[in-house]
Amino acid sequence: MRALIAALYLTLITGPPALADRAAFVDLARRGWNYELRTTMVGRDLSIPVHINGRDLAGASLCVVGERPHPNSLEVINAFRTLAAHVFSKPLTMRYAGADATSCGSGRTVILRLYSGHPPNRALSADLGWMNGIYQLGLPPKREYAATSPAMAQTFFGRRGQGTHIMVKQPRVATLGTLERSFYTSILVEELFQSFTFGMDILLFDRAARFQSKLQETPLNLQRLPWESRDFMRALLQSNPGGLCIFDVFMMHAVAEAPVDQTIEPGFIDYIDREYDQLLVRATETMRDARFAPILMPDCRRAPD
Repeated sequence: MRALIAALYLTLITGPPALADRAAFVDLARRGWNYELRTTMVGRDLSIPVHINGRDLAGASLCVVGERPHPNSLEVINAFRTLAAHVFSKPLTMRYAGADATSCGSGRTVILRLYSGHPPNRALSADLGWMNGIYQLGLPPKREYAATSPAMAQTFFGRRGQGTHIMVKQPRVATLGTLERSFYTSILVEELFQSFTFGMDILLFDRAARFQSKLQETPLNLQRLPWESRDFMRALLQSNPGGLCIFDVFMMHAVAEAPVDQTIEPGFIDYIDREYDQLLVRATETMRDARFAPILMPDCRRAPD
């Protein structure tokens, strides 16, 4: 009887947190995977159909252009490639194609432009112009584009498929301190994760609240700070987690396995709620795999002030 009472007491203690975790994960999934094409670039062809499924890039090819990857960038990219292959059961191949995107070819290819120093806006415009022709994206012809942050990713939908372009700043020096390494790792893994899952930013206004996802970020006004300044790096690292949290890995497994046509439909959230326990088991096992350690943050913390 004492053992039974103890078991019942333990159940009462452990039950509510598990339910709370489930509710929190389902709520985050609902907010992060609710992509809606509410607005569009002026002049874009609105008749082009849009299909959104985070699984669409499983097994795609990553084409690196611009600068060759810095050793820190390469470590992050390879860790993410290994993670994606593990979760989606399809390899994420990679090759370096030189200065511009024209050598990347068509098909299911994600373009990753790496740079240090000032953002290469002319090269960015050339990349998107080439993609516009290859995928028939319906973008305004001869438009000029400019980077608005040190890391940015864009997915466009065209008549010949979708095209994804990522542009991320990387270190310009060989030896990195802890701050620099954390900063450049954080911005690169975030763009890769969002591009390959279609997860959207989730604003978290309470600076004292605990993070649960890399998608969460505390809004900051950093417009006056140079991107390479230590103040900018520190502030950005305090605005969201420095790596993928267990929720993010959980969602990668959900995206990979959900039997839905689009990962923005209600059935996707229903699947997560229904299969929560199994998805959590797989995510927990993945988080323990040392191969992915460079891009994971098990405690999902913000950087200290």
